Amino acid sequence: MSENEASDTARERPDTSTAHNARVWNHWQGGTDNYEVDRQVGDHVAGIIPVIRDIASADRRFLVRAVRHLAEERGTRQFLDIGTGLPALENTHEIAQRVAPSSRIVYVDNDPVVLADARTRLTSTEEGATAYIDADAHDPDTILRIAGETLDFGEPVALMLLGILNFVLDDAEARAIAHRLLEPLAPGSFLVLTHPTTEPELGGDLQLEAMEFWNAHAKPPVTARGGAEIARYFDGLTLLEPGLVPCSLWRPDPGDEPTVVPQLGAVAQKP
Repeated sequence: MSENEASDTARERPDTSTAHNARVWNHWQGGTDNYEVDRQVGDHVAGIIPVIRDIASADRRFLVRAVRHLAEERGTRQFLDIGTGLPALENTHEIAQRVAPSSRIVYVDNDPVVLADARTRLTSTEEGATAYIDADAHDPDTILRIAGETLDFGEPVALMLLGILNFVLDDAEARAIAHRLLEPLAPGSFLVLTHPTTEPELGGDLQLEAMEFWNAHAKPPVTARGGAEIARYFDGLTLLEPGLVPCSLWRPDPGDEPTVVPQLGAVAQKP
């Protein structure tokens, strides 16, 4: 084995000594791609904020509905999904390419284990494209540069930031990242975003204690924000109905009886 191969192998070896967000999220969603440390931390957090499993489910179901709406109703054929996480039952490229096989999707994550799993399990149609970028949301220029090799920024793109800006602890930096990622995208592009909120009427006050425990025992560190702060990510954009709401209440499917969760979500279009 060469030195480079040894380095790559070490980099992809999971750290099982500390809980990691992608794996804990997988545990909350009922998956099996996690370790004992992830389950321990995840269960403790769920003891503080029991609705956390509902949040995880609601966030994924929001993704499904948002991508389906953009693909079916808005004709969106390009998706830039930042903060991929571990593959789930319904992933962005599967939903989009089911509607239009020619859809092009770029996934972004900075966890090498997530990316290795994604490359194995998330495969594209022959007509479309599914690509993966090893990059951090704190580095939007690198994301845009590499994503531009697969996506045509002269045509509308759906920028997906689901549960990712809460890992950018500085408010101004988080807004700057969202703005920079949107900047080169064509008019008619969309921002699809979810974010945990501290709004007490939604049960968001429980987020603070849960996140304090998380930041002491897991990685990466996380924060929640008020509704007004989250709304600023959509400055200059046109919100689709019903606006910024608990993500479980964004265009629920017929027959659904969604649980209200302290996780806001919205879809907005760039003029």
